[in-house]
Amino acid sequence: MSKITREDALNYHSSGRPGKIEVIPTKPHSSQRDLSLAYSPGVADPCLAIQENPEDAYKYTAKGNLVAVMSNGTAVLGLGDIGAVQGKPVMEGKGLLFKIFADVDVFDIEIDRKDVEGFIEVAKAIAPTFGGINLEDIKAPECFEIETRLKAELDIPVFHDDQHGTAIISGAGLINALELVDKKIEELKVVVNGAGASAISCAKLYISLGIKPENVFMLDSKGVLNTRREGLNKYKMEFVRDTDAETLEDAMKGADVFLGLSVADVLTPEMLKAMKRDPIVFAMANPNPEISYEKAIAARDDIIFATGRSDYPNQVNNVLGFPFIFRGALDVRATSINEEMKIAAVRALAEMTKTDVPEVVNLSLIHI
Repeated sequence: MSKITREDALNYHSSGRPGKIEVIPTKPHSSQRDLSLAYSPGVADPCLAIQENPEDAYKYTAKGNLVAVMSNGTAVLGLGDIGAVQGKPVMEGKGLLFKIFADVDVFDIEIDRKDVEGFIEVAKAIAPTFGGINLEDIKAPECFEIETRLKAELDIPVFHDDQHGTAIISGAGLINALELVDKKIEELKVVVNGAGASAISCAKLYISLGIKPENVFMLDSKGVLNTRREGLNKYKMEFVRDTDAETLEDAMKGADVFLGLSVADVLTPEMLKAMKRDPIVFAMANPNPEISYEKAIAARDDIIFATGRSDYPNQVNNVLGFPFIFRGALDVRATSINEEMKIAAVRALAEMTKTDVPEVVNLSLIHI
């Protein structure tokens, strides 16, 4: 695939009808009778039925197949806090992916509230519309409290994809990469560059998969989370380690795995050369990775290298997970997406890469 330019991207989004999603009626609407059933007076009867039994909202409305993609624009891709409406193209893109891959309908909801209580208030107020909520591009540590509170206070699935989607997909990639290099997960030294929502969630899931906590070294913008650091929030404190390492260069010495969820161009060829044999490098800063594909491949011929981009080989991208996780949750009317479901998704994705692609999937992709 050819490189995507700024002009390509802007033209794609502005050509024809601006944006990427629309609402399409699902019932006949060509006659006066159709319209009388769709709205007044016919619409009153399903309203009354739902009043008698609120669960009938799943029978008479689109609630059961409708997900809210909610964001306040405080952590958009690798662009940072750019604002709610400024992040709308991402949320619309999420809606497009939900639809084409899992036939899940989406309303993108950009909430202009940076405070936790304000965001939660808005989310809870509109939650009755939806069968599930996908939280997106909300900065840490606020995102942790928002998700925890909404999961506890709502009876529909709430899933912060930046955290758990990234963890699930990269976890599946890690399992298969370890098979290729013949390394044991409990013996790995892992360097996580980034200490935001995605990084912390990935590290936690990796530990659930078998990596020893003491072998996970995390860095934020100020360096390694070690015992000399002060003023860290409670989420970062979980990953403080007693180590002499201060910088990324220090941490990379003897590492088996690098997980990048930070910013572009912080990883050098020299750092890659300091890693152990057959290094596994997931450089997933978005839109540009911590080191380019070209530089990484040139630095080591034994490297397993992946990014979040579709124009490089070995893409580790959340689209492999979130549409189908929500599809399953909606279909069984799940009230939450729990840890067991996430681990099951990791194992299933890892195994799926080793099977033939069904013909029905190949045919469907032709028409996308």
